[in-house]
Amino acid sequence: QVRLVESGGGTVQAGGSLRLSCAASGRTFSDYNMGWFRQAPGKEREFVAAMKWSLGTTYYADSVKGRFTISRDNAKNTVYLQMNNLKPEDTAIYYCRADRSITFTTYWGQGTQVTVSS
Repeated sequence: QVRLVESGGGTVQAGGSLRLSCAASGRTFSDYNMGWFRQAPGKEREFVAAMKWSLGTTYYADSVKGRFTISRDNAKNTVYLQMNNLKPEDTAIYYCRADRSITFTTYWGQGTQVTVSS
């Protein structure tokens, strides 16, 4: 059974930092793309960052470039999202996602709340 479990959310003041973790289990994710998405109240879920697990290639939404960094720990089967210089508009539920495009397979985590106060 595939599971993605996020952790590390919380409340922080503007300008602060948080590191989110996504622990993946149930299969090998070397041929998956791993991503972070977020959904603010009343808004659609949006892309934040992604990484090709095998190559380490990274992609970012323009709104977080230079502030957020996605990374992975192969030994722990975990993907991280380091978030620096947080802004109130970063407030949202953050979700981890795993995609294997060749089989159109997608998994989501349950989400973790990030709140940035001004």
